[in-house]
Amino acid sequence: MKNMVQTRLLETAIDQFGRHGFDGASTREIARVSNTAMSSITYHFGGKGELYLAAADHIAACIRERQAAPYAAMRAALESEDGIAPKEAVEQILLILDGFAQVMLHPESEGWARFIVREQQQPTEAFERLYKGAMRFMVEAMSALLAIARADLDPPERRALTVMLVGQALIMRTARAAVCRILEATDIGESEAKLLRDQLRATARCALTRGKE
Repeated sequence: MKNMVQTRLLETAIDQFGRHGFDGASTREIARVSNTAMSSITYHFGGKGELYLAAADHIAACIRERQAAPYAAMRAALESEDGIAPKEAVEQILLILDGFAQVMLHPESEGWARFIVREQQQPTEAFERLYKGAMRFMVEAMSALLAIARADLDPPERRALTVMLVGQALIMRTARAAVCRILEATDIGESEAKLLRDQLRATARCALTRGKE
């Protein structure tokens, strides 16, 4: 379990690495903003490289934690003795997508997104930590459910559909400025968030039930 100093260092590191990249971020500045000594980084993490990887692990853990409820519901449905019908698989996918959308809309994900986008553009070992620690869970869950909801699609098509569905939630954070401009809003408040979540569910449902209804 992380103590307060570790958590403060990780949160500051995520912000600094996200803003400036690995090379541009300064451990001295991370320590200063965290209101702790430089030696704390060495003591808790070992060095800049280890702190960077720990920041990736922290982001992945936070995303997993916030997605725990929909994933638990999905596992229970898949493991039930009666199995799961296509319509129920669709509802489980919508639940996972909505949970992820809420993570993307929450202010806390702003710093995570900057960090993750950098790793998407120039992947390092941290990307593997992020993928295996958080993204893989979503991909595996979606794949299992899509095999039931859209059995008419072959595996490559289901993987492509997963990309497109998850991308609709990701854009709420990674393209936030454009989203606000399109919505003619200064920021994404409660009404805008509800509108986006409702539209995500509607468009996802359309893709998931095509040819079924």
